[in-house]
Amino acid sequence: MNFSGKRVLLTGHTGFKGAWLLAWLDMLGAKVSGFALAPPSEPSLFALIDGAALCAAHTQGDIRDAALVRKAFDDFAPDYVVHMAAQPLVLPSLAAPVETFATNVVGTAHVLDACRNASPKAILVVTSDKVYANDGSPHAFVEADRLGGHDPYSASKAACEITVDSFRSSYFAGKVPLATARAGNVIGGGDWAAYRIVPDAVRALAANSTLVLRRPEAVRPWQHVLDPLAGYLAILEKGCDGAFNFGPEAAARRTVREVVEEFGKAFDGKPGWTIENANPPPEAPYLTLSAAHARDTLGWAPKLDFQTAMAWTAAWYRAWRDGADMRKFTRAQIEAFSKL
Repeated sequence: MNFSGKRVLLTGHTGFKGAWLLAWLDMLGAKVSGFALAPPSEPSLFALIDGAALCAAHTQGDIRDAALVRKAFDDFAPDYVVHMAAQPLVLPSLAAPVETFATNVVGTAHVLDACRNASPKAILVVTSDKVYANDGSPHAFVEADRLGGHDPYSASKAACEITVDSFRSSYFAGKVPLATARAGNVIGGGDWAAYRIVPDAVRALAANSTLVLRRPEAVRPWQHVLDPLAGYLAILEKGCDGAFNFGPEAAARRTVREVVEEFGKAFDGKPGWTIENANPPPEAPYLTLSAAHARDTLGWAPKLDFQTAMAWTAAWYRAWRDGADMRKFTRAQIEAFSKL
């Protein structure tokens, strides 16, 4: 991937996926301008890899602030834009729906409006696998399927897709490639977000406590973080338009319970778990994606199967637990992935 010397404006670079992409872009020789809120957790992958030092420019700000977003673009003049900043979780969206829509829809409009003046070579907006109108059936969603969303997070991401399409048609068509990426459930080292299964398992193992699961038999498209990130970079490099799904092969579609059991085995422990007694929020029992379009257009395919993805994730958390240099360890996993 040829990003040496390229100027990449990356929003959400302090988050879990954003920090992994920041580390990878730095290894590829890109100059990155990051725009994001402060890291969302303590500890954070961004802090452990000294992410600020990897940035040519680092702006701590909110994408709901249109003037600050515009200034970051005008000051940096990016070649490429990757928009990952978001309110990324279902349960917080139920507690704060207006904030979720403001961030995920209006914030995205601010970023795309700033792109109108910046004129980058390509733009990528990262949304979610939850943009689809999901009836719970074992249907592998394709990019042309109907958008929807029952909870505010899912609905806001579907609305984000519509917003992107509007900007594409109105301002960028035939001028600047504008793509969206819809990735399945992502795992990997360095995630400490609340309400995510691997971070919850790490906390339960560390505290020798019982892990509470909302829906242990729910099936999701689990994949290691580096697999979809490779797809994101391919979209930029090839200058692609439109929507792209990134999900694992059928064999990696596992239940929440299987994820907990496999992670525990790989982490040298086994967290006990119980089912949440309170009524959990409504969630589809089954979600999976077809990545045929990404395979056909980008030549993309997942490199890590389910067991390997879980093993790499557990190895990262073990190294962190044991006091390793996590920038070095993170870079080593990226390098190993790149050679596959």
